[in-house]
Amino acid sequence: MRLYEFFSIGALASLPSVFAAVSSTGYTVSLTDISYFIPPKPVGKISIPESLSDKFSNGPFVPLTVFTPGTTTFTAADISTLTAQYLAADDVFQEGFLEVIYVEGAASGASTEVTVGNISSTVITSGVTEGSLNPGPYFINAAGDIFEAWRLYSDTNGAFTESAMSNGDGSYSVLPAGILGQKLAIAVPSRLYFTKTDTKPLAGLRFGIKDIYDVKGLRRSNGNRAWYWLYPPANATATPVQNLIDAGAVIVGKMITSQFANGETATADWVDYHESFNPRGDGYQDTSSSSAGGGAGTAAYGWLDVSLGSDTGGSVRGPAQVQGLYGNRPSHGIVSLEHTMPLSPVLDTSGLIARDPLIWKAAAKAMYKDNITFTSEYPSSITTLSWPTSADTVADQLLLDFLANVTTFLRANATALNISTSWTHDNPSLPPLEDLLNITYPILISQQQIPLVRDPFYADYAALHDGRRPFVDPVPLLRWSWAQNSSATVPEAIANKTLFMSWFNSSVLTPSASTCSSSLLMYVGSIGSTVYRNIYLSDPVPPYGFGEWSLSGFAEAPDFVVPIGEAPYNSTVTGHVEYLPVTVDFMAAKGCDGMLFELIEDLHRVGILKTALPGRSGVSGGEILFRRGMGMGMGV
Repeated sequence: MRLYEFFSIGALASLPSVFAAVSSTGYTVSLTDISYFIPPKPVGKISIPESLSDKFSNGPFVPLTVFTPGTTTFTAADISTLTAQYLAADDVFQEGFLEVIYVEGAASGASTEVTVGNISSTVITSGVTEGSLNPGPYFINAAGDIFEAWRLYSDTNGAFTESAMSNGDGSYSVLPAGILGQKLAIAVPSRLYFTKTDTKPLAGLRFGIKDIYDVKGLRRSNGNRAWYWLYPPANATATPVQNLIDAGAVIVGKMITSQFANGETATADWVDYHESFNPRGDGYQDTSSSSAGGGAGTAAYGWLDVSLGSDTGGSVRGPAQVQGLYGNRPSHGIVSLEHTMPLSPVLDTSGLIARDPLIWKAAAKAMYKDNITFTSEYPSSITTLSWPTSADTVADQLLLDFLANVTTFLRANATALNISTSWTHDNPSLPPLEDLLNITYPILISQQQIPLVRDPFYADYAALHDGRRPFVDPVPLLRWSWAQNSSATVPEAIANKTLFMSWFNSSVLTPSASTCSSSLLMYVGSIGSTVYRNIYLSDPVPPYGFGEWSLSGFAEAPDFVVPIGEAPYNSTVTGHVEYLPVTVDFMAAKGCDGMLFELIEDLHRVGILKTALPGRSGVSGGEILFRRGMGMGMGV
């Protein structure tokens, strides 16, 4: 039936004016079986020549490629050359966009037909009346409006909590698009649109953001469903995120975090949200947390360049270790954390996860700004912790070979150190480290988070829901309860931390005027061990203890993860031999982050370290086991 059969004239006249507010939120289209999102706002306009009018008979949009050859003359051979370059550089561009070609800067003339590969293309050289078009793929409509092309990928490994797209005014909205894949669709713009400059060093790099950071216009979950719906979208963007945006980064979505950034293990501890899937090995190993989504997404997706996480007690380093990636816990206080959920302000830091150490370094430089100083003068002394002395396993051999390569490169001497023994030797009147610091970490993260997060959350939820309490996952609930009933206090924990920091920074990793840090400290990050996500776990307990993972947090010193290879294991999931990452952690004196980034870049330059690959293996790549075909989101 038609609309007027349902309403009288008077009824239609009285309808609310909301109909006038209808606006486009973009479009989803398919080009040669690849899905694209077309943003709602055009970036240019063209006067449609007569030769193009019949191309709109099959739909409202026609694919368009903009070439900028830098010359007023061009040939079909030039177009073929540029096409090959575009295909090699960009995962959004494809030959289907060659249906119409606009050559920027060419001498004006009538449209012509050329054949590029198997594509018959209409070439135009004039007609753009609005906007300045960057090279790359676009869509045009019959009115001549030109729109960017954003490729849609499925978040097959469940790394994201929410997709995001910029509104162009400093705020972001949830992407209004979905595709096959049972998870979110994430949209990425063509890399060809962007040119890196001194002021935009990250132009076109794609970032995922851990869902404890505010992004203006988006809600934040902190890993909790009630929190997500209780509070409105953020009206400001967290400083680390804003620094990345200012440097040209493209924010594509918020990423999975364990609840309130506490350490949770898949699958038992995760209730409100499911943990993301580690793509390495059999695909059913724990991703580590709390920056679980960042580790999984960076390891799984070639289309994602860097993920922003946070590290309080290992939340960046753990995901980097178990997925064979580069990840850093920076010196404490190197970037401010406004508009970021706190776990423990005296321990919280903002770190990055990446496959490529050069991109990782560039992102760090942009995010930490003037608080990081790069230097390529390196220590000639290396201290190792719990390092293997014989090659009893594949992982042992990788670790021994790596240490030998690093010591040779630096012309350095390596000395084994036992932290606990050294502490007792230097501080005979004080308790052993394991006793002094046994509950320092759980007191700091839990007793500080109670007034900063839990109490206002409970109060706001109760006010809205007639005194009810929101659901909280078992791990944070247990930790809060334990801390609230403990006789220990935050001032005592800070005093113990400060005592250790003073000793460590004056006896183990001391400053140096020439090399920033008098020595490097290296410890084993991961050795290809399994933590299956389909194993029933015992009840959670507070994170007691002291270990290598806690050195950087208590000393406020940088701790960087690097992948060095992988080790085999017999998978109980696949019944085959699979491979998991082997990684090493580098530490240096507080404030020596820039030296570590330079060292890792140099080790990469000479081939001692490699760029990690996306997929089943960080060494050889390969399709993630549950997938079928390369079209499911790995990207280029």
